[in-house]
Amino acid sequence: MDRRAFSRLSATALAGLALPSPMAGLYHGRRRDLRVSGARLNGWLTEMSRFGANAAGGVDRVAYSDADLEGRAFISGLMREAGLDVSVDLVGNIWGQRAGSDATLPPLVLGSHTDSVPNGGNFDGPLGSLGAVEAAWTLEEAGVTTRHPLSFVVFSNEEGGKTGSRALIGEVSPTELDLPTASGYTIAEGIRRIGGDPARLAEVRLQPGSISGFLELHIEQGATLDRAGEDIGVVLGIVGIMRWNVEVVGAANHAGTTPMRQRRDAMVAAARFTDMVYTTVTDWQGNQVATVGRVHVEPNAPNVIPGKVTLSLEIRDLSMDTITEIQRELEGRAVIIGEETGTTFTSHRFYTSDAAPTSPSIQDMVEESARDLGLTTWRMPSGAGHDAQSMAKLGPMGMIFVPSVGGISHAPDEFTAPEDNTNGADVLLRSLMALDRG
Repeated sequence: MDRRAFSRLSATALAGLALPSPMAGLYHGRRRDLRVSGARLNGWLTEMSRFGANAAGGVDRVAYSDADLEGRAFISGLMREAGLDVSVDLVGNIWGQRAGSDATLPPLVLGSHTDSVPNGGNFDGPLGSLGAVEAAWTLEEAGVTTRHPLSFVVFSNEEGGKTGSRALIGEVSPTELDLPTASGYTIAEGIRRIGGDPARLAEVRLQPGSISGFLELHIEQGATLDRAGEDIGVVLGIVGIMRWNVEVVGAANHAGTTPMRQRRDAMVAAARFTDMVYTTVTDWQGNQVATVGRVHVEPNAPNVIPGKVTLSLEIRDLSMDTITEIQRELEGRAVIIGEETGTTFTSHRFYTSDAAPTSPSIQDMVEESARDLGLTTWRMPSGAGHDAQSMAKLGPMGMIFVPSVGGISHAPDEFTAPEDNTNGADVLLRSLMALDRG
């Protein structure tokens, strides 16, 4: 029996033996031993998978599509049944509000998204959204009133650029609204479809300090937890991303008449650069990653030596300074490649997404909540972007990961076991209660 299976068996056995007195676990009139209904949560996940289901077993529930509207209607209904006051803001985010005992406090916010990538999986987003709603149901059933007001949110168009959460921090530019989406609608048209108003996005913006904290439950989307046999990922932060276009200029010439040693082949230089990026970043101490993912060759003919190649370079790390340092190292090594191949390298940065560290105190709350439930933990960065990245600019932020089997995500084979879904929702609820007490 592996360690995860043993820990689950032990936790289950202990839960079965525990017979608390009616007054056990009380904190200011609120029970501290609340547990979610795993059967209800996993049933909701199965139901959500029907909206946009495809023959491959995944979903095509892209933002603003009919399937997206169906999924949004489903979760809105659940939120209302949980006793939440439900509304849709001007960018299309769904909000469910629950009063606290102290209305002067900024709210604690929980949530995620329900839209998918084309031919996506059934857990990326819905687990966090439905897990938050399950927390609301559990509190309502137990008659628990938190100190803070609570807000439960389903963000719009996460997969198409985190439009819903980025609007809350004023980062959606007017030019983005005309961009087409996978649904066939522009972002502006899509926002109107889901009840928003793209002409009034400035009214959605929230100010730093307007929330007391934000928690998001999510599948890991990688294989770290699954391979290590750990139950819960305590997220250290969401990595920052920088992207560059790198132009490699040589000289186009006849592929048959130009001797090999006289060539200034931009493709050869680009290939050496790509390999250099891989080896340099692999040898760099830390968890950073770098990718050359797009290549455009000119003139792109089989009988012409490439005269120009444009590459994309992406670097991700929890530290923006580290990203910059790595890029400078790569630029220096590119100069050497250029000298050896008779080519020149020029880079232009075209995209930046700031790193978002999680709150150290929330990290500790998540870890303690998991251990109280008999679950193992692993502290780790998030290599993927999430709505929590935007929310970190409004208040303290934390994320909870659960294992993705085989590390598969954004694909029909994406899968997280029902017990892991339940574990994650239990940790989310306990972390919320700890944050409320804090």
